[in-house]
Amino acid sequence: MRRKLKVLSLLVIGILFLTLGLSGCGKKEAGPVTLNALYMKQAGYSEDDIRQMTEAFMKENPNIKVNLTFVPYEALHDKIVTSAAAGTGGFDVALVDCIWTPELAQAGFIKDITGKIDQNLLNDIFPGVLSAVEYNGKLYGMPWLNDTKYLFYNKEILEKAGIKNPPATWDELLADARIIKNKGLVKYPIIWSWAQAEAVVCDYTTLVGAFGGEIIDKNGNPVLNQGAGLEALKFMKKSLDEGLSNPASRESLEEDVRRIFSQGEAAFAINWTYMYNLANDPKESKVAGKVEIALMPGSDKAKSASVNGGMGLAILKNTKHEEEALKYLLFMANKDNQKKYAKLALPIYKSLYNDPEVKKGQEKLVEIAQKQYQYIVNRPQVSWYPELSQALQVEIQNALLGKKTPEQALNDVAAKVKQLKK
Repeated sequence: MRRKLKVLSLLVIGILFLTLGLSGCGKKEAGPVTLNALYMKQAGYSEDDIRQMTEAFMKENPNIKVNLTFVPYEALHDKIVTSAAAGTGGFDVALVDCIWTPELAQAGFIKDITGKIDQNLLNDIFPGVLSAVEYNGKLYGMPWLNDTKYLFYNKEILEKAGIKNPPATWDELLADARIIKNKGLVKYPIIWSWAQAEAVVCDYTTLVGAFGGEIIDKNGNPVLNQGAGLEALKFMKKSLDEGLSNPASRESLEEDVRRIFSQGEAAFAINWTYMYNLANDPKESKVAGKVEIALMPGSDKAKSASVNGGMGLAILKNTKHEEEALKYLLFMANKDNQKKYAKLALPIYKSLYNDPEVKKGQEKLVEIAQKQYQYIVNRPQVSWYPELSQALQVEIQNALLGKKTPEQALNDVAAKVKQLKK
């Protein structure tokens, strides 16, 4: 009997040690999950704003720590690709420009999160804004920075010229510019950002959409060298040749546009949302209080069109913490944050455009933005967009400088597109 009890005792002790050993092996490492997030320095939200949002997230989620990295926009794309291609480690979350979504999605560098976000939430986002993180019918991130371009005008100059309303079409814009120029109110009535950079592709895309066309068709074939695409480039060249658009446009980026317009040297400017508050700030502008904003002009084929400048937060393929990363994305883009920081970037949610706190102090901007988001157009959503954009930048410049005719310049882009497709 004693022998049996001894054997039983040893068996129980053995099982106990085995259980403790197994539970010890399966125990997770102490401490929170760590996410690494990548942002750009010149976002609509400042670095301090992003840190405040992130700190609020970590306070709500003490088991998740988020490390932030900021790089210039020019370095952001390559940083994402390098991190994703490394295979291990790197970033869990990154800010992705709308023009990169097709490339990164097709390469498998960002996670497909289709079906993982409440559909009611997605239904409250402007479709054009949501398209910044969509590709081939799938969702690859959460919209976060919402932006598009608008027509800015100096209402005092228009009043002196006898022009009662801002132009509704691009032809009307040129007609108004001629009146202003002939009256000697400003030498060059219109200023654009047409430097050989992504900026000129944004304006060209806007004009192509306004004239009722597209750059690349649904099958990936180039159609920019005919119809609306050719009409848009001819319009750009004509406005320069007539002295209606400032020749400095060919070397200007968006900040140059803001500076020239804020000096009172232009009646019209095409620029992003951020310019509205700055151009109306006496510390930043000589025309503060005279600046108004309007829907981008259209044509007989389209009421309006404006380029999508949105950016979204995406989960990179190498993350080991997809669930926590998704939670972070949804927090950063939630309605509370979008409302709190609405003076820096207008919300992605339709429902917030009726919120008194969002509208306060920027009523006109919110009113126009709510309409403009119905007329968003995307730059070509193809995986080889960076090469296409580079070709467009070069050839548009060639046309604007008179080195090539608009027809020849766009034929050369079309030939490049056919090579890229192969």
